[in-house]
Amino acid sequence: MKLSRRELAVALTSAAALAQTPSGPPATPDEELKAARDRFQANGAALDKEEVPMATEPAFQFKA
Repeated sequence: MKLSRRELAVALTSAAALAQTPSGPPATPDEELKAARDRFQANGAALDKEEVPMATEPAFQFKA
């Protein structure tokens, strides 16, 4: 079977779209806020585990 690049791209994007499962019923604003806070704390904990030497420079420049 021979596919063009466009046909292959369409097949892959449609397969990826079908693979995404929608979440359950819409959450209440309180549940969304709690989930966002939990994600924020989990991300902070993951960042705390990483050790960055003081000599490391940022990948960008601050300009005023």
